[in-house]
Amino acid sequence: MDIFDRKILSALIEDAGMSYEALGHRVGLSPPAAHARVKKLRESGTIERSTLKIDPVAVGKPFLAFVFVDFAGWGKSRRLMQINQFPEVEEIHSVAGDSGLIVKVRTRDAHALELFLAKLYENSGVQTTKSYIVLSTFLERGTQATTTVDWKADLLPD
Repeated sequence: MDIFDRKILSALIEDAGMSYEALGHRVGLSPPAAHARVKKLRESGTIERSTLKIDPVAVGKPFLAFVFVDFAGWGKSRRLMQINQFPEVEEIHSVAGDSGLIVKVRTRDAHALELFLAKLYENSGVQTTKSYIVLSTFLERGTQATTTVDWKADLLPD
């Protein structure tokens, strides 16, 4: 992966629907060269898929919470993973620490979150949950193509 591939990925993260002409112009390549590189990135699996970003308010899901789940045993069970059937569940992560899972959930309101939690507790392995309600989101993005070159302590201001 070279600098052009990273520039292409960065541009497509912002707008996956841009034309190859616009993409090429933005990254300094001809449209056919940009197209060939995107094709190669797809074939290699670097680009897994293209998706839309939907405004959660527009679809009636303005309430964001992260639910930490403690459950009996270790690892995922088929029954526990059935929570992915709920469209309110956006992410499920196995984690180290006080909880076994973190679940990102978007609902219409606190009552809908409560109903989701009730469904979660129907799973016999769930022991406790802790819900963290998001008040404001300052940054929400997917994986970025670029990396930090130097992690100097003075990168972030006080």
